[in-house]
Amino acid sequence: MFASSPRPNNLSQKMLLVIFSIYLGVTCLITCTQFLTEYLKTQDSISSELKQLEETVRGPISSSLWQYNQAQLDVLIEGLIKMPIIVGVDVFDKDGESIISKRAYSPSAVPLSTFDSKTELSWGVNGDRIFLGSLVLYSSSEIVLDRVLFGFSLIIMTAFIKLTILFWLFIWAFNRYLATPLKGLMSQVNDVQISQDISKRIALPDIENNEIRQLQEHMNNMLSAIEADQVQLLEDEQAKRAWLEDAVAKRTAALQVSNEKLKELATRDSLTKVLNRGSFFETAQHLLTLSQRQKSPASFVLMDLDLFKSINDTYGHFIGDQVLVHFTNTIQTLVRKSDLIGRVGGEEFAIYLPDTDEKDALNIAEKIRAEVARSILDVEGKQVNYTVSIGVETSYLEEQSIGDLFKRADLKLYGAKDKGRNCVEN
Repeated sequence: MFASSPRPNNLSQKMLLVIFSIYLGVTCLITCTQFLTEYLKTQDSISSELKQLEETVRGPISSSLWQYNQAQLDVLIEGLIKMPIIVGVDVFDKDGESIISKRAYSPSAVPLSTFDSKTELSWGVNGDRIFLGSLVLYSSSEIVLDRVLFGFSLIIMTAFIKLTILFWLFIWAFNRYLATPLKGLMSQVNDVQISQDISKRIALPDIENNEIRQLQEHMNNMLSAIEADQVQLLEDEQAKRAWLEDAVAKRTAALQVSNEKLKELATRDSLTKVLNRGSFFETAQHLLTLSQRQKSPASFVLMDLDLFKSINDTYGHFIGDQVLVHFTNTIQTLVRKSDLIGRVGGEEFAIYLPDTDEKDALNIAEKIRAEVARSILDVEGKQVNYTVSIGVETSYLEEQSIGDLFKRADLKLYGAKDKGRNCVEN
């Protein structure tokens, strides 16, 4: 269980991970402490052996130095260097100058660390001690480790065996007393949730009288309380639902009719059915803000029917109204569904063209102008033709107000009027 889940997700595995991690850390700390202690004890023991060797060979070496017997001195040093605990021997004269320096290792295989024991060499003459020099014996960490290795291996094996046994005991205990009961509890809770049958009760087999049993009892009590509350709520809801459904149905039908009428009156021009001035500018402002966020071009087309007052004076207001309706129908056939059309004055109309640059806006405006100029409206046996002047303006990248765009388009519209009407100005 633990080995297959390096990042456990359930409570039992997390607890096992914490306990095992603490135990592993403590075991490693104790093992390292034991190793260090054993290492230091062994080093002290070897240091004592070096001192004993020094005591043994100090007399013969001193004699060789006093008698200048180099051959005997070399033999003694060769014997010392062959001792298992010695990796080096130095003999110094009374002035500290090296007489002999022997090493049991090559220059390419120097030990990681060495320690030494030093003793003075002297010779007695007529009750006086004459200082002849000093003897230094060296030993190394590798010799200490060789002695410690066997005992430390036993320590490691013992720790590993204890760790393994305790690990599997932990797993068994957690599975037996925590993981298995909790899995059973969660499984039965999931069954209740999936089936949505709160009449079911949780019943764990072979469960001891502990916190998990208490949790099971509390959950069963909760399910009983929920079941009782649900029955009461259903009864209350059924009583209210019948009354509410009838009342809501009547009010919804009335509100829907009223809302449709209010929406039409609030946003649409009653004659042409396009957006009125307020709705057009409000919607166009939102579209302009969106265009600026997307850094896409947008154009504004402002149109005014030429000499519309003369049409009203000549043919009457009824035919004038039909001209306005005919004009809006003509526009709608030439623009996209995404384009915004509005009546912003008596005979003044505007179109907001999202995602449209100046060139495309001029093409649309010219199509509208040409279509209107060649159309003839037949009303009550009277043929009426009319023209339209158009101003076109494209938004700047930093454009923030639809009102500013309208003002610039209005100036272009007056420019078209000044040029003789029935034209497009940009």
